[in-house]
Amino acid sequence: MKQNNTLFGEHVETQYGNVHCTLTGSPKANRPVILTFHDVGLNHKSCFETLFNHVDMHEILRHLPVCHVEAPGQHEAAKTLPTAYIYPTMDQLSEALPAVLKHFGVIGLGVGAGAYILARFALNHPDLVDGLVLININPNADGIMDTVANKITEWTHTLPDSVITHLFGKEEIQTNHDLIATYRHHITATMNQANVSQFFRSYNSRGALEVERPVPGGNINVRTLKCPTLLLVGDNSPAVEAVVDCNSKLNPTKTTLLKMADCGGLPQVDQPAKVIEAFKYFIQGMGYLSSASMTRLRSRTTSSSSVSSFDGPRSRAHTNDLQRGRTQSHGTEDKRGRSHTDVSMESISSSHQNISKTTEVAC
Repeated sequence: MKQNNTLFGEHVETQYGNVHCTLTGSPKANRPVILTFHDVGLNHKSCFETLFNHVDMHEILRHLPVCHVEAPGQHEAAKTLPTAYIYPTMDQLSEALPAVLKHFGVIGLGVGAGAYILARFALNHPDLVDGLVLININPNADGIMDTVANKITEWTHTLPDSVITHLFGKEEIQTNHDLIATYRHHITATMNQANVSQFFRSYNSRGALEVERPVPGGNINVRTLKCPTLLLVGDNSPAVEAVVDCNSKLNPTKTTLLKMADCGGLPQVDQPAKVIEAFKYFIQGMGYLSSASMTRLRSRTTSSSSVSSFDGPRSRAHTNDLQRGRTQSHGTEDKRGRSHTDVSMESISSSHQNISKTTEVAC
């Protein structure tokens, strides 16, 4: 194991192969570990470095350690996996995580394939997961047409092209040339493409999460995520429809959907400050980070609507409706002298404490 100040990196042996883990900070009693899992074509650096190096993230890192997990063969300078190695399925990758976690509860932070893996892990091991932040999650299996399209894409596109269209929307690919060039270079120069191809194929072969929204007065013991969950997606992301669909299948008293305006396929790269802001309030609402300095999320008049509800283990009955561009909480608005399009997310975490109320927020 290598050590650099509070940075530890090691390969953890699991029944499905070695996964690379990087730990920053020291685990503390009664405190969860932030567990990250990257998307296809990325590793923990290219997926999360912009987010975790942002100055606003330092407050969180002072309170909670972070464990970055990378799927087999996806870390920097990874050697090509042996030809006899059978790449694990998404389900198997989720079952590799208990070997990494050992005795620590987690707050999962995943993107794309990583979000799916963490959600699957939380479904199978709800006692190990305190909360989830899922970016660009697709809870569904690929249909027949998707499978055919993926096959055609494999035949007609290079792997970097396929990964780029998975990560970014058409508009972003056509307009944000510098960002696309940066990630294309990363995929071709930093990642082992043979290994990426196997991970991508595993993701495209995923099964549906098969979650179901509990119905009041009906069956409340349906298969669903039991922990507080924050769903994030940029409004220009190719995953928008999938994330909205995922939200419709989860428990509304424990799930928040935040659709970020003017944001592309990687919100944590495109708008890290806003992602961190939402993350801070999410953690604070769970009863952690109570002493953190909380800044404001400013709304934009061009923001689109997003419906959300926050809930934490210490206050699970309170629902907030978040909608961009307007606010109904006029008392808070008048007190702080804000316009109707500039509201704070502070009310989200504070609403966990005592009463349920409706707040409309823009991001």
